[in-house]
Amino acid sequence: MIASSPYRIAVVGASSLAGKELSDALADSPLAACDFVLLDEEDAGQMTTAGDEATFIQKIDEESFAGVDFVFFAGDPGLTRRYWRTARLAGASIVDMTYALESEPGVVMRGPWAGWALDGYGQTRTDPRALEPDLTTPAVVTAHPAALMLMLVAGRLHAKLPVAAMAATVFEPASAHGRAAMDELHQQTVSLLSFQSLPREQYDAQVAFNLLPALGDGARVKLAETEQRIADHYAALAAGVAPELALQLIQAPVFHGYVASVLVELQAPATMEEMEAALQGTQVDLVGAESDPPSNLSAAGQPDILVRVSAAADGGERLHRFWLWLAADNLKLATLNAIACANELRRLRPQGKVQ
Repeated sequence: MIASSPYRIAVVGASSLAGKELSDALADSPLAACDFVLLDEEDAGQMTTAGDEATFIQKIDEESFAGVDFVFFAGDPGLTRRYWRTARLAGASIVDMTYALESEPGVVMRGPWAGWALDGYGQTRTDPRALEPDLTTPAVVTAHPAALMLMLVAGRLHAKLPVAAMAATVFEPASAHGRAAMDELHQQTVSLLSFQSLPREQYDAQVAFNLLPALGDGARVKLAETEQRIADHYAALAAGVAPELALQLIQAPVFHGYVASVLVELQAPATMEEMEAALQGTQVDLVGAESDPPSNLSAAGQPDILVRVSAAADGGERLHRFWLWLAADNLKLATLNAIACANELRRLRPQGKVQ
């Protein structure tokens, strides 16, 4: 007979912003009954929480993955590159939130929510970057949360009101680049208010009280690389059927949360009510004109993408162009997508043991 036993899950980089968010989110997910182990290099022995449970972060080594079914890499990309093969050889399914494995042969990029938005098209995916994982897939890289946010909205809208063109300006928060970037933004703010010199190790530019489309040549934060990743992930998720995207990424002086200004041009005119009806559904929370507009503050801790629709011109009841204002918690969106990826991989793994 088969006796059911919970999966064992490891979070590598558990002390990072994404690792902490993931540890909390797992406790409220379909994987909540699993056994968890939190791993890291620098903060081993530190007490933390996974959901409501107090636990310790363990030091990662070659033996850390024995008996582990799923490994989430959520910390430094270098840590992912050092240990993912060890985890794979131990029999674990790999979910990479650091993008370190994007160029590895056979690795796929996944955003299950975006895939659901395209279900009505009956389109077969041919882009090897976004194929469904199978037993031969060495690892899954999670879709960038900004690409996922844009694709979910674009795919859902395009299914009901075909889109001719779409352009987005996305505002990048400091937390998208980890704790060091957040600390530098904080230190820059304090330094400016006290008329002191600015730290520039992460950005090589003044980010505090500023908006920038590019950073200094010596920046550790690679804004252009992130912009290209968002564009590539969106294109892969779009599967050739959702509208193409013109994208600009702006570094914003905020700590958390993505916001995006999106101009949508429809193939045929529509009303505001038709636009809102097309966007309505799971993972999207429409915010009407009677409420405060979506923001990175109002999106904090929310699992859904907040969306407000407005007319792009005063041209009557039916229009071709509309503005969308989007906001989402970048860490929450990234971790929920990672868990959705693990649930896809769970279908490929047997559970339980023979007695």
